Amino acid sequence: MNIHYLIQLLVVLEGCRKVSAVEEELAHVAQLCGFDYFALTQYSKDTGEAAGILLAGKMPETWLQIYKAKKYAVMDPAVRYLAHAQKPFRWRDGLAAFRKDPHHRRMEIVIADAQAHGLRDGYTFPIQGRKGILGSLVLAGNTVDLSPVEISLFDAVSRKAFWRVLEINGSGQPIDSVLGIDARLTRREMEILQYLAEGMTSVEIGKLLKISNHTVDWYMNGLQDKLKAKNRQHAVAIAFRHGLII
Repeated sequence: MNIHYLIQLLVVLEGCRKVSAVEEELAHVAQLCGFDYFALTQYSKDTGEAAGILLAGKMPETWLQIYKAKKYAVMDPAVRYLAHAQKPFRWRDGLAAFRKDPHHRRMEIVIADAQAHGLRDGYTFPIQGRKGILGSLVLAGNTVDLSPVEISLFDAVSRKAFWRVLEINGSGQPIDSVLGIDARLTRREMEILQYLAEGMTSVEIGKLLKISNHTVDWYMNGLQDKLKAKNRQHAVAIAFRHGLII
């Protein structure tokens, strides 16, 4: 039955003329397939939102507030795994991929908090372009075991809905360039970026690397230019998104 709904949705989305209509159709089919929540997002170099810009969706309001307040995006294993994913994945697979990461415990906290807000399980469907991730569709809520065919169809639905929303918003032209960054970072730049992501200050990084804090700032200015970042926090968010640091 779900296969029928998903195939039908691919046709229906083409006829949607408003974003609200796309959202309504996605919500309807997601619910029919057993999911309580969904989110269709777009990633952009022009924002520091590591989790992306919400195009359409329905998520627990309290969870969205907590997610933003606690800056969970930089430690969300599903968001970080997007930089490596070539196909749809389940959240627990994203978490398992980072089991040896020094921040794994913090990732587990993010997942546990999500579960406490009704997001007990979920799938992420990456929307890829020539230069990386353009966006994603997230399905979450109850524990649902999708079949391989259903996953393939939802993968097609995610791309269809994504481009349809952009077309409705008047930005449906190719956007593969949104991830065009100069990521040719030196070893020293990578070191400083990693320490910055761990919350260290210029003075602390300088002492660790035995260089002055002014030299650290000089490297950071170069990093921001290469990553096209507005500030240090934005640089870290972009680096996580592209898998430059994990």
